[in-house]
Amino acid sequence: MSSRGLFFLVIFSLSALSGFLAENEEPAGLVMNYYKDTCPQAEDIIKEQVKLLYKRHKNTAFSWLRNIFHDCFVESCDASLLLDSTRRVLSEKETDRSFGMRNFRYIETIKEALERECPGVVSCSDILVLSARDGIVSLGGPYIPLKTGRRDGRKSRADILEQYLPDHNESMSVVLERFANIGIDAPGVVALLGAHSVGRTHCVKLVHRLYPEVDPALNPDHVEHILHKCPDAIPDPKAVQYVRNDRGTPMKLDNNYYRNILDNKGLLIVDHQLATDKRTKPFVKKMAKSQDYFFKEFSRAITILSENNPLTGTQGEIRKQCNLSNKNH
Repeated sequence: MSSRGLFFLVIFSLSALSGFLAENEEPAGLVMNYYKDTCPQAEDIIKEQVKLLYKRHKNTAFSWLRNIFHDCFVESCDASLLLDSTRRVLSEKETDRSFGMRNFRYIETIKEALERECPGVVSCSDILVLSARDGIVSLGGPYIPLKTGRRDGRKSRADILEQYLPDHNESMSVVLERFANIGIDAPGVVALLGAHSVGRTHCVKLVHRLYPEVDPALNPDHVEHILHKCPDAIPDPKAVQYVRNDRGTPMKLDNNYYRNILDNKGLLIVDHQLATDKRTKPFVKKMAKSQDYFFKEFSRAITILSENNPLTGTQGEIRKQCNLSNKNH
């Protein structure tokens, strides 16, 4: 074969291969700075909105942190948590497991700011993830570089939520298994539960440790304070009765949480188990001694969580409003 003929054969083969890959390519994955060409200001807008909202409503930062856990843990990091209920489907955010979650309307505030800059470009799932990243910084935590490029799911997953989301009353074996299912190991579990360093726990989640008898595992010096905050064995779920997770630095994400739970001041059963189970206690001790180690493992675990089975490429959609799928818009 002449060199000219060989050249055209190679070109033809490469073109055919390119066409084959285009037809059979996998969905695009997550990347750093996904919106650099389509909406260059996207991450700066989210960061600025998170700062403004935090100045006005400090508890928004707790909400952003809780959002990423509740959304990304349940099958896919796709903002299904944000969807409202429809006549046929109950939303995740209205289930008992989402009790106490709030500030969803401020996600819409961020979305509206992005829509003014570049309509129909930035997904609600990326807003949810990046607001968590920037909320962590507002709470004094580490800045965690996170990839973007997620697309939004079209349906809520309230019906399967219990299959995925670990509960605060479950055994440590179940908790570790649920986390392992999405690739998070024991030190990652210990670090992520360090989010209990901030925010508050509602009395309805605590009364089983107080009534009819106080759980002997609780530090007696802490019990008086908890009983003062939760004086009723059957608290009104609509009443704002709660205990701060960390009385020392309640608005700061730090390793004080680990010192507290080693001192039997953890409010939830999972906190107590974390400090006593042989599979997790060594990491609790290490994080109690070193905030740098806590932040390192926390950053790693948040990254894994944020990349759990996202919708990318042509999957899902880019919602016009975060609380509604486009067909219901």
